Amino acid sequence: MLDLTQLRSFVALEQMGSFSLAAKKLGLGQSTVSQHIQRLEAQLGRNLVQRDTHHLALTSDGEALLAHARNMLSINGEVQALFAESSLRGHFRLGVSEDFVTSRLPGVLEDFARAHPSVDLELTVAISGVLYEMLDSGEIDLLLAKRKPGDARGQVAFREPRVWLARDPDRILAGHKALPLIAFPPPSLTRSAVLQALERHQIPWRIVCTCGSLSGLIAAARAGMGILVQSKSMMPLGLQEFPAGRLPPLEDVEFVLVPRDGTDRNLISALSKEILWNVRNFPVAT
Repeated sequence: MLDLTQLRSFVALEQMGSFSLAAKKLGLGQSTVSQHIQRLEAQLGRNLVQRDTHHLALTSDGEALLAHARNMLSINGEVQALFAESSLRGHFRLGVSEDFVTSRLPGVLEDFARAHPSVDLELTVAISGVLYEMLDSGEIDLLLAKRKPGDARGQVAFREPRVWLARDPDRILAGHKALPLIAFPPPSLTRSAVLQALERHQIPWRIVCTCGSLSGLIAAARAGMGILVQSKSMMPLGLQEFPAGRLPPLEDVEFVLVPRDGTDRNLISALSKEILWNVRNFPVAT
């Protein structure tokens, strides 16, 4: 029978992409995680991980094991929750900013679902301005979104710079009298920050593409339609950052966790813990 502790290390290794981060996630030594993988490989008689000095990836056998490992850990969590009097239960409504979904959310949801299988999660993905409106009207229990200017609510999850992006920055700057912008519709906080920065520097602009989906905005930017502003660590492939000094500096963005008053504190604490750990430790492209 496969060892669940070894499987837990295997799944964490795939999720985090390195032995050191997997060890940190599990609260173990790096050598311990390495031993777990070696013993798992020895038991199965297969190499599960390709290792070199710059890259770590699963082999085809590792990929085949991954889904089964996740299922076994999930079943184990469900059984433990069934007999644990203190296990969390209920329905929880989480609102998440579009920016966060494609980069760091999968790891958060996987860890939370495994640890709290009796909690039913309702996920809402929207721009930050809409999420604040939903929180204030009682439609969601916790939001992870950009902080509104002047709003002191919430706990800062992370802070990072915004960057100007385009498929070909030099062509964009040379070919347009008014900067062509690609942006979310109002009440987008990033849109407001960008327009305020341009107006302060008296730079003409026009919105050439508006879309409520981040994937739609990225597609327009990759097509060369104009300029997209995004958090630096979430910069999409196929786009280039404008050289420093070519466009006005933008204020850093803060992503915060804001709970709804009256929400179950235990549920808030559990999900907030998973989110904060992942956003502060998960490797992202820069």
